[in-house]
Amino acid sequence: MTKNLTKFMVNMLLVATFAAVVASCSKEDPAPVKKQPDVYVAGRQDYNSGTNGVATVWKNGMLTALTDGTNYAKAYSVFVSGSDVYVAGYEYNGNIYVAKVWKNGAATVLTDGANSAWVNSVFVSDSDVYVAGYEYSGNKTVAKVWKNGVATALTDGTNYERATSVFVSGSDVYVAGDEYSGNNYVAKVWKNGAATALTDGTNDADANSVFVSGSDVYVAGYENNGSRDVAKVWKNGAATALTDGTNSAYANSVFVK
Repeated sequence: MTKNLTKFMVNMLLVATFAAVVASCSKEDPAPVKKQPDVYVAGRQDYNSGTNGVATVWKNGMLTALTDGTNYAKAYSVFVSGSDVYVAGYEYNGNIYVAKVWKNGAATVLTDGANSAWVNSVFVSDSDVYVAGYEYSGNKTVAKVWKNGVATALTDGTNYERATSVFVSGSDVYVAGDEYSGNNYVAKVWKNGAATALTDGTNDADANSVFVSGSDVYVAGYENNGSRDVAKVWKNGAATALTDGTNSAYANSVFVK
């Protein structure tokens, strides 16, 4: 009798254990919560017709003013590294445009206000902050790139020159922009300060954005065909037309994934 009871109890224990296992396996694991990405946008806001433009950055649609509206200002580019938000732009000081970069809302002045300057692009690599733009020297503009606030001139001021975009890949610094040839603007890309012309100067052209993927260098911009501006992308210096020239078109940004 005791033997049969013991056997019965063991069987019941096995059944209960099996049922518990089945029940636990039948439960669906809760779906992981997907975190929504943060979206940052840089630009300018005019509060009303009587207020100067305010340099602004939006995070997920929430506005943060970088300037107080006393002087006209504009933000052109934003870059996020870790928890830090960098914004490049400029502010008018009542007489001169001053190039600036903001880190988490705190401004660093890149130019001393002696000559007007504008910056168009910011890129952060490790702890280094690169900004591309241009500054007047006499009656011409000089294309420049700032690294941690220290400027390097890409051109000598003989012609009008502009830097519009910066991208850092490893130890190499790429800058896109243009230089006036005396007749037309020539689209260019600089690698560590050495220039490569993307167009021959026959017609106006400009390079507005640079992106590096592996060993390939992509540049977006445009070139005039004699009557219309044609949007183009260059890969390692070889151009591909994005439009047929029926209407004027411009390419302002490139991204490779």
